[in-house]
Amino acid sequence: MGAMPPESSPDRDFDDIAAALAMQGANPLAGLTPPQVASAMFRWSLAYSRRPTLVLSQALQWGAEETRIVAGVSPIRPDAKDARFADPAWQHAAWRRLAQSYVLAGRIILSSVDELDLDAKSALRARFALGLLIDACAPTNALAGNPAALKKALATRGRSLYDGTRHFLYDVRNNRGMPSQVDSRPYRVGETVAVTKGAVVHRTEMFELIRYAPTTPRVHSLPTVVIPPQVNRYYFLDLAPGRSFVEHAVSTGIQTFLISWRNPGPEQRDWSLDDYAGACVEAMQVAAELCGVEQVNTIGFCAGGMTLAGVLSHLTATHADLINAATLAVTLLDTDVNNSLNMFVSRRTVAAAISRSRRKGVLDGRTLASVFAWLRPNDLVWKYWVSNYLMGNNPPAFDILAWNADSTNLPATLHAEFLHMWVDNVLMIPGSFEMLGTPIDLTQVKNDLYVVGALTDHLVPWQSAYAAARVMAGDVRFVLSNSGHIQALVNPPGNPKASFLTNDDNPDDVEAWYRSASRNTGSWWEDWTRWTAERSGEPRPRPRRLGNRSHPVLESAPGSYVHG
Repeated sequence: MGAMPPESSPDRDFDDIAAALAMQGANPLAGLTPPQVASAMFRWSLAYSRRPTLVLSQALQWGAEETRIVAGVSPIRPDAKDARFADPAWQHAAWRRLAQSYVLAGRIILSSVDELDLDAKSALRARFALGLLIDACAPTNALAGNPAALKKALATRGRSLYDGTRHFLYDVRNNRGMPSQVDSRPYRVGETVAVTKGAVVHRTEMFELIRYAPTTPRVHSLPTVVIPPQVNRYYFLDLAPGRSFVEHAVSTGIQTFLISWRNPGPEQRDWSLDDYAGACVEAMQVAAELCGVEQVNTIGFCAGGMTLAGVLSHLTATHADLINAATLAVTLLDTDVNNSLNMFVSRRTVAAAISRSRRKGVLDGRTLASVFAWLRPNDLVWKYWVSNYLMGNNPPAFDILAWNADSTNLPATLHAEFLHMWVDNVLMIPGSFEMLGTPIDLTQVKNDLYVVGALTDHLVPWQSAYAAARVMAGDVRFVLSNSGHIQALVNPPGNPKASFLTNDDNPDDVEAWYRSASRNTGSWWEDWTRWTAERSGEPRPRPRRLGNRSHPVLESAPGSYVHG
């Protein structure tokens, strides 16, 4: 890719966009529709109206504090980290009082939830729905309440407002009314991203198998097969040079193969978990044949890791010795661990979600991306609303966000099966779910495992990923990255902010693991390549060709399916 734009520097802190990238994670969403949000609001308002003494008490509290705000003696302030109120104008009397009044209103409204007799899930839903309302009503979302936007409009003689209107009309026509998060134009697959050299050596209706060209004189004999999530395109693992997991693996002498999933349409509605699992096994067999070995190593990311966990169980049950060592990266195993997606999950919402995807044939990727954006509206909706429309700025050029915007679909059958795995926690209950005709029982898996969790992952809590260390019977190395879901994956060496925790023991108590863990500076990529190299056989001269007679080179990487 040439020089990266400033937004794409390796040490950029992108906590604020992590939730936007959740769609490529382990959990296809079950709910969060407008009727669900409205229902949560209705339950709260009904419970609130039945408590007149609480309404009166809070009204008096609100009025008293508002009086102090007007008098200039209230201690209420926006959070120092709240970027919405970072402009110096908010320190001036009138603007400061506006910010204080907004913060006060939000606190009073949210505090009412704790005073009502709501069950835990209803209370959580109410807080979320009220939070959406409070965030939407922020004064900074309107031109008149945003001093920075007003100053820019004056400084540009209205040009910023003209540009903002142009951006708004574009998004209405082309982005379903959501503010664009990224300028994708600099990122062209095969030209500026997904540029690691390789070739497609196998193709089926469901996937292409890419073999990457070795860059070292000698390579390890056992290849590693990479299984990306089925929910998005694979090239988050092959971003710009210096930020590519694939490039890093190849540079250490690991023979690397990668599955590129086809983007399904309604005609592929019946593609199931068995189909995807069978595709993974087929890819491993092809990789083994091309390398002239009997076994492979493999790594599954997010939903690809969930699929790989089932494949490991199946191969164990059938006494097939195809996989030597495996890696599960930010993979949801124990779904009883709370995460931000569980708040709207119930049998009813799951059934409704399955019904919607069956009618369409697929779970639409763009819709899913919008849903996840509303899980963090300040960071993923209103931030861009203000920047694009009120300030008239162009969306930033950032490769991760460009990849996220390149959304794909999920077949209806696979969507239903993933939801069943999620709701019924089947990976943690031996025999409760079958894959390729064999019951899943992770307690019987004896392969060496490398497991990656992410400390601040809002989608796959690290305690859920740690379940592999608790239930699987092999030698498990659990590594806890210091970052969020995507930061943990796009984690190239050289990032001064990167670190990870390790522990020689894997106690059942996850908090005990954390308390006694040791901190390591740097990226887990380097630790993983050392671990994998030790399990990848003896070095040999690198192959002169990527294909053979049985599996000839079909085209150069990144192949065709990544564009579909």
